[in-house]
Amino acid sequence: MTILGVESAVFGVADLAEHVRFWKDFGLPLHHEGADEAVFQVASGSRVVLYRHGDPRLPAPDPFPGDGLKETVWGVLNAQELDRIAASLATEVEVRRDADGTVRCVCPDGQPIALRVWAKRQVVSHASPVNTPGSYPRFNQHRIWRTRAIPKTINHVVFFSADYVGSFEFYERHLGFRYIDHSKGTGIFARAPGTFEHHSIFWVNCDLPIAPDHFKFMHIAFGCDDIDEVMLGANILADKGWKNASMNSSGGISRHRISSAIYYYCDMPGKAGEAEYHADTDYLDDNWIPRAWDFRFGSLLWAHNAPPIFRGDNVPWDMTFDADRASFEPYRKTKPGKRPVTGKLAEITEDDEHAL
Repeated sequence: MTILGVESAVFGVADLAEHVRFWKDFGLPLHHEGADEAVFQVASGSRVVLYRHGDPRLPAPDPFPGDGLKETVWGVLNAQELDRIAASLATEVEVRRDADGTVRCVCPDGQPIALRVWAKRQVVSHASPVNTPGSYPRFNQHRIWRTRAIPKTINHVVFFSADYVGSFEFYERHLGFRYIDHSKGTGIFARAPGTFEHHSIFWVNCDLPIAPDHFKFMHIAFGCDDIDEVMLGANILADKGWKNASMNSSGGISRHRISSAIYYYCDMPGKAGEAEYHADTDYLDDNWIPRAWDFRFGSLLWAHNAPPIFRGDNVPWDMTFDADRASFEPYRKTKPGKRPVTGKLAEITEDDEHAL
């Protein structure tokens, strides 16, 4: 069951014009704009779709209050694969099919998803080789001179889940997603089978002190060529007046250890969540062996503004291979509701959220 990644991220928003302005400043190419919608499209063909609240094209009922990503549309290789996935989903949840063939359902955790056949585009991009004191592949050459960030892919989406182990296992059963890494007690990273980026989706544990007690959108990440694009994007957004107000965006330019990615969050209008520039992530295939991490060790290698809980020599070097998924068991749920967290997980504050 080959899913090629996010075909569309469908947002419900109150102030359409303000969101259009944000995504233009972020660097997404505008595909078309009308009175009640706007569509942006990146080089891979992935789209950001904006509708006003109440638009009949949005999922009903609304999965969470306020602005945010209301439906994730996954692109599928061909009609045969789409039929197979639809039949699998129908064994567990109600499935409906639109006139254009799009398959829709609501996952057990409350996430509305859709699937449709997608002719994903090949992305052409290039980054300058990196020189070091003992290795200089960029010899007699200057780095590429860039002028702004131009995101080329939607790399991943992130949601809060009241049962993050169950959310992953639903995707695995019916959509064929691969288990990649587990930040123990924080969430699971999973990769769509037709992609190579480290993860296509991450579910964050609603039991954490900073999390809601229900399904909710957290952020969406866009692939850029290198750190220069990330930095330029961050500077331009600041110059355009997009100031980060949420704690989740307070870390500045950062690098995750767990995925190697350099990233920068920026708050969307209307408290809709965060948009992320993303570069230099790990790329992998089915030869990858999943790993389980202490959340502090996996979360950050460095950050411009690292929260105290992730700083210092007392962060344990804690990573184990987890092909048997033994790390899942302490966090598996058999009934709904919040479960108390202990240890350092219980100390997480809003200041720490951006590093998870």
